[in-house]
Amino acid sequence: QVQLVESGGGLVQAGGSLRLSCAASGHTLRSYAMYWFRQAPGKERELIAAISWSGVSTSYADSVMGRFTISRDNAKNMMYLQMNSLKPEDTAVYYCAADPTYTWGTSYRNFPSWGQGTQVTVSS
Repeated sequence: QVQLVESGGGLVQAGGSLRLSCAASGHTLRSYAMYWFRQAPGKERELIAAISWSGVSTSYADSVMGRFTISRDNAKNMMYLQMNSLKPEDTAVYYCAADPTYTWGTSYRNFPSWGQGTQVTVSS
């Protein structure tokens, strides 16, 4: 089973940018579609971005479309989320996840385990 570790979160002012990283170990990411989820306080974990194993296909939630960019480097076993024009409503813990199948709209309930996530806080 692939183990994932998120990093790159922090405190940023509205309009700023952050780049999150997801490092994998235990298995090559080349076999997996990858996902970014986030969970704000008191809210359900939501899917915000996905990328196919090859990187050719990407999908985004409406709330982040045009501001966030998902990418991956299979040679480095890494995935990234570039977040621009951040808003206070982007404040959440961000998690990455992997699955052999690329399915936009998949639920967080379909993933049996999670890393610790990385906190993103956007001040107004």
